[in-house]
Parts: sequence; C-alpha cells; structure tokens
Amino acid sequence: MHPDVSARATVAQLIADLDREGTERALVIPNYGVPEVARTFAFNELVLEAAARDDRIRAGIFVSPRPRDAELNARALALAGEPGVRALKTTFLLGGSVDDAGCLAQLDLLFATAVERDLIVHVHTSPGAASDIDQVGKLVDRFGDRAKIHLVHFGGGTSGHIKLAGGRFFDWIAAGKRVYTDLSWAVGFAPRWLAAEMDRRGVGHDRLLFASDEPWGDHPGEYARLAAAVGDGELARHVFTANFAALYD
Repeated sequence: MHPDVSARATVAQLIADLDREGTERALVIPNYGVPEVARTFAFNELVLEAAARDDRIRAGIFVSPRPRDAELNARALALAGEPGVRALKTTFLLGGSVDDAGCLAQLDLLFATAVERDLIVHVHTSPGAASDIDQVGKLVDRFGDRAKIHLVHFGGGTSGHIKLAGGRFFDWIAAGKRVYTDLSWAVGFAPRWLAAEMDRRGVGHDRLLFASDEPWGDHPGEYARLAAAVGDGELARHVFTANFAALYD
C-alpha cells in the first residue's frame, strides 16, 4: 500500500506540480514516510538536484537522531554546504527520543551544523510519545537560543495546539528563542486562534509559514484554510511570502 499517492519520483514531476499550483517558492524535504531510513537518506541527493534545477526550490536535508544512523548522518551533514540547502529535517517517528543519551550526540551534531551553516532545523511534532510537544519542546529550550527551529504541524494535535497557542510559543519568542512553525495538519480551531493571538499580542507574525506537507497533506485544502484564517493583510504577506524569503533566500 502507498498512501502517499501524490508522491513524486522525479524532479520534473515536482516542478510540474509547482507550475500547476502557481507556487513561487518551495522548501523540499525527503519523504520519510517509510520505515526504511536508508531510502529516506538516499532522497537527499534528489532534493539537491531539485534545488539545482529550479531557483524556486530550496533543499532540506534529512538527518536522524538515532545513534545507529550516525554514518548516514555524517554523509548527510556533509551536504549541508551544498548550494540551495537551507534546512535540516529530523523526526522521532522512526525511533529515538530527546533525552536518550545515544541520541544526544547526534542532536548536538546536527544543531551545531545548523548554527554553523545558518540552517533551520525542522522537527516533526505529533501527539504522544517522542514527538509530543512536551518532548520536542525540550529542543527549543536546549538549542533555540542559537539555532532556528521549525516545529512542524504546530504541535500536531489539539493538546499541542493549546499548549503552544495558549502561551508556550509566545513565551519562547519573548525569551529570544528562534522558533518557527506551520499549521499543516492542524485541528480546525488552531489557525483562527493562532492568528487572533498574534494580532492580540502583537508578536509572532514573522514566525508562521504556510506548509502543504505534500504528499501527506493537501495543498489546496491547507492553502484555503490558512488563507481564511490570516486574511489578506500584513499577516498574510508574512505567512505566504515574507517569512519564507527571510529564512530561505
């Protein structure tokens, strides 16, 4: 079974999607939705090829927190200085945890590389286990003073949304943490609430970016939902264009 039915196997197919969508800029990251992590690492080369082929595209390199993947990580991080690379992507979905002693060495290495190369680290969030915001948030506390950290899916569910929009996300910003997020896969109330909190507090407009999460997400639906939440004013300009330019150009 292949639930990621809109996954693309070639750069040409990806570029055709961007043309069809009218997408002007994109960050492309290897598809890690299969448990064979070596295949995910192999996609790093394809992502680099995409960035080299089309100036609309920026590359995110996949890295793993698991100590068993140390050799694969070393090869991946060697690509961090390649043209077009602007991000590192990691996840605990395939194993490991924030507090695991073996993972700490890999996490230290990938965040040190991100700081050295001025890259943003994307970390998957979802409810429960090692990807819960209570766990992933420790990375913000530990590394967020120096490294830029993007919390993918804004906590990944109702409890995460409430913890973040209810204060934690804004507390991190106030504390000087270099934290960013998106609202792909967000529960219905979250985009409206986060936009309202940004307006009420007067901060955070430069920390939210649109993300489709294709092929696991839905580009038309994600775009329509976020556009409805942020309107067509200054917040929309930041979310759909300015914030990407600031981070990835």
